[in-house]
Amino acid sequence: MNGENKALCRRVVDCINSRQLDEGAALHAPFYVYQGPGMQFRGPEGWRQLVTMYLNAFPDMVLQIDDVIAEGDKVALRFTAKGTHRGELAGISGTGRPVTVPCISVMRFANGKIIEEYEVFDNLGLFQSIGRMPALTAEV
Repeated sequence: MNGENKALCRRVVDCINSRQLDEGAALHAPFYVYQGPGMQFRGPEGWRQLVTMYLNAFPDMVLQIDDVIAEGDKVALRFTAKGTHRGELAGISGTGRPVTVPCISVMRFANGKIIEEYEVFDNLGLFQSIGRMPALTAEV
């Protein structure tokens, strides 16, 4: 089962990278719940809204898988999102700046579908990259 769940995680990333959102949405259960920094989305349509929000802000976005670890009915996915901020994100118009954001997502599976996802990513680094937060500096 772990191998199947890991393959589903990889397929979701492939669907995002190839912009096959209908296929990606079909991999999520009707009662799927996404929890991310300040966000919650539900169901396959919620997943589609989440991905569309980021693709609108970063039309050239690509996700690169760094690690996939499975245990029981859960898979931890560490990935890097890269893209250029060209559209609105959180009320901020596109800046044309490139971003590279490390992310970790833990997904739970049942009956071959993703039913739950908890994601964390470098929100501060994202907003620093688009010039909306000062870079942190330290003197030693």
